[in-house]
Amino acid sequence: MTELRNVEADLMRFRTRVLVIGAVVLFAFALLLSRLIYLQVVRHDDLAAQAESNRTAVVPIVPNRGLILDRNGIVLATNYSAYTLEITPSKAGDVQATIEQLGELVDIQPRDLRRFKRLMEESRNFESVPIRTKLTDEEVARFTAQRYRFPGVEIKARLFRNYPYGELASHVIGYIGRINQAEKKAMEEWGDEEQANYKGTEYIGKLGVEQSFESQLHGITGVEQMETSAGGRAVRRLASSPSTPGNTVMLSIDIKLQKLVEDLYGDRRGALVAIDPKTGQVLAFVSKPTFDPNLFVDGIDVENWTALNESIDRPLLNRALRGTYPPGSTYKPFMALAALQTGTRAANVIVQDNASWTFGGHTFRSHGDTALGPVDMYRSIVKSSNVYYYSLANEMGVDAMHDFMKPLGFGQITGIDINGEVRGVLPSQEWKRNAYRKPEQKRWYAGETISLGIGQGYNTFTMLQLAQATAIVANDGIKHKPQLVIATQDSLSHTRVPAPPSPAEDLGYKPENVAIVKRALVGVTQEGTSTRVFSGAGYVSGGKTGTAQAVTIGQKDKYNAARLEEHQRDHALYMAFAPADNPKIALALIVENAGWGAEAAAPIARRVFDYWLLDQYPSEEDMAAVRRGQGGPPIGKPRKGAEAAWPVAAGTAAPQ
Repeated sequence: MTELRNVEADLMRFRTRVLVIGAVVLFAFALLLSRLIYLQVVRHDDLAAQAESNRTAVVPIVPNRGLILDRNGIVLATNYSAYTLEITPSKAGDVQATIEQLGELVDIQPRDLRRFKRLMEESRNFESVPIRTKLTDEEVARFTAQRYRFPGVEIKARLFRNYPYGELASHVIGYIGRINQAEKKAMEEWGDEEQANYKGTEYIGKLGVEQSFESQLHGITGVEQMETSAGGRAVRRLASSPSTPGNTVMLSIDIKLQKLVEDLYGDRRGALVAIDPKTGQVLAFVSKPTFDPNLFVDGIDVENWTALNESIDRPLLNRALRGTYPPGSTYKPFMALAALQTGTRAANVIVQDNASWTFGGHTFRSHGDTALGPVDMYRSIVKSSNVYYYSLANEMGVDAMHDFMKPLGFGQITGIDINGEVRGVLPSQEWKRNAYRKPEQKRWYAGETISLGIGQGYNTFTMLQLAQATAIVANDGIKHKPQLVIATQDSLSHTRVPAPPSPAEDLGYKPENVAIVKRALVGVTQEGTSTRVFSGAGYVSGGKTGTAQAVTIGQKDKYNAARLEEHQRDHALYMAFAPADNPKIALALIVENAGWGAEAAAPIARRVFDYWLLDQYPSEEDMAAVRRGQGGPPIGKPRKGAEAAWPVAAGTAAPQ
């Protein structure tokens, strides 16, 4: 009996174990089934996509960058294809040993090694980095025959940017360069579509039009779907969506005029901006010295970078856009217009110019200590009287001057369509309170106002601002925003889309007041400080010479250029427009440390007008004379009756 009970107990335990094991097996199968359903049903699409991605690779197709043209269709920036030898550090193993072995097949210079090291620091380990660019066909053949020896090294065909005119207009055109880590980080803030459009792109606009119109020039990235082997090697193309080249950008500048001006400057420093006063289009935008943008395309070497960055002449500074200077006597016509518009002084008021003016025990002298005697507004501009404008500044006060000059664009962002513009300084009492920290520095002293009247003191402006203000006066008080890009052209349809024209803003000047100032500016070229320069011109122009201090000279000291270092000498300036009766061009320019505006700056303006209005290009001998500060012979041919529209009044009385 006992044995029977033991057998039944064993049987129950066995059945229990069988049931438990069966339940565990069923549970396990249920888990497997649920996982199978999850993978095959719920995650089917996702896993299928992953499987497809393991089998295929999506390769971006980088678009051709758009061209940059001048107003006449001359190509200023283009592309060409060349082979590069590139190393992917994560695949290459010992990079240094690899480079040494590669040096037996292709020519690798020290500058290539320095650039490679710098690019390695900027890139990620899995990105390919060029060790040599622009390989010859022979070098490509030698490497291809030995390619099996170099894992992680490959030859790629890449498009390179080319600036066919080298240094010409480099500050306007700008350049492209390899995308650095800071730019990559900034791109992370872009939208998904913008980020996708830069997949595979290694270069981006860094300066000038290349930077400011990057979105137009870049184009739309295409994609290519490739079937790959287990080792990652491409087997065949499955699908392709072509890239769309960037649009062509057309500038308003005339590259022949640009070259003329840059040649006239030679090795001298300075800036010139020429504008069509009726539209705001920029005809020339010169900053000297320049630089070769081709140096930056595949990474500038240390020697060239050091030479550019440490040069005392600062060739990388865009002087037309970012260089700020006191305007000197070129400021006087605007002061005269301010006096008329605000009712501070009538045109026929006489001021006695005895070569100096005293205020608060301080004597303000005239340049050259030349007394002009009695001067009215007309003669104050024609003969450039300092005393007249010392007294006028004192009468107006700093804030009234500020309020009038601000709409003209002085000390303001003009809104030109390239990045990097600076404001300069248009002083006021509020400006000084914000600019300084100490209470005694914040206070505006009456004596500080006096030198502002002749374009000195705190006044510092760009040549772009001075050119815009000149264009406003030439255009009878109608203001346009300066414009460098006048059209874009679609890369596929070749449809040209004009840029929106710069809107016109009427500053509300009385026509008779503008006429008084313009007539005096014409007088400068007919009987004033630039008479000799414009002798025999086939047009009548208006202009004003200027000389601005680079360093302060004591009131008891006389200016002597020979005793000063070259970089301490006075700047030469000129502002002008032509033809006087119907202006088609207005400009402002500075030749740094060149002395008198009539000798160094006005002759450049003359050659610009002769080219633009008469299609006359000076000879090399004439340009050499201008570069030497000798002016050169007049080259224009008189146009019969040119003076009739703008007669110069006899005597000193200004027209009413």
